[in-house]
Amino acid sequence: MRQYSADLTPPWKKPKPVPEVAAEPGLVVEEPGTGFCGAVIRCEAGTVTLEDRFGKHRVFPLEPRGFLLEGRVVTLVRPTSAAPVRPARTASGSVAVPGARARVARAGRIYVEGRHDAELVEKVWGDDLRIEGVVVEYLEGVDDLPAIVAEFTPGPDARLGVLVDHLLPGTKEWRIAQSVTSDHALVVGHPYIDIWEAVKPSSLGIGSWPRVPHGQDWKTGVCRALGWPTDNTGAVWQAILARVGSYKDLEPELLGRVEELIDFVTGSGGA
Repeated sequence: MRQYSADLTPPWKKPKPVPEVAAEPGLVVEEPGTGFCGAVIRCEAGTVTLEDRFGKHRVFPLEPRGFLLEGRVVTLVRPTSAAPVRPARTASGSVAVPGARARVARAGRIYVEGRHDAELVEKVWGDDLRIEGVVVEYLEGVDDLPAIVAEFTPGPDARLGVLVDHLLPGTKEWRIAQSVTSDHALVVGHPYIDIWEAVKPSSLGIGSWPRVPHGQDWKTGVCRALGWPTDNTGAVWQAILARVGSYKDLEPELLGRVEELIDFVTGSGGA
């Protein structure tokens, strides 16, 4: 008699095989049923624990075809050495993603007022922003905001976040920010006269940022008070920026504002 396979499923209906990937610490995957995306921090018998960029943990079963890796379906398996290992961190304190590719840019954007501000955001949050697919644009001044927002036309799938300098209630800048704020456009300001102040003095080896008399150029006054060169504040800023290694070198007031914008643009901060 002719021998037949016990599996009578037509070949075209059989699921295609998917690769097995070891759930090594730091590997970033997505659980498609919940949309939870995070780095592996622990893999035990039958389960894997993921940690997202906000530090939230979720435990999932190690099921066949149970996860997405860079958009492809994979089966996670327990690695040969499954000892819990804490993943590395980015400069912002988020879980690092070794070898991760930048996500295709979202429609949403973050605008940052000031070149120095934008450079600082890039240095500390750049890795996170590339993973999230968020593009940072340079904003020359708050006066440009109405035209930018009108052209951008923010919406549910294209949120706009803006970080501006020293935003004080009642000022012209504050009124402009209020006029463009909506459910899909968020403008926040840090409390510092200049972004230099957002760097902790202890990270620069100084006791505190000097007080500069009203009406005097702030950067020039600071440099003069600290004995720094006054003829090239751009070079002074580069020296300051070089001393910033991570979020730990920045004041909490700036950290909170930038994280708020990232959450808003990526949809992690609610509607």
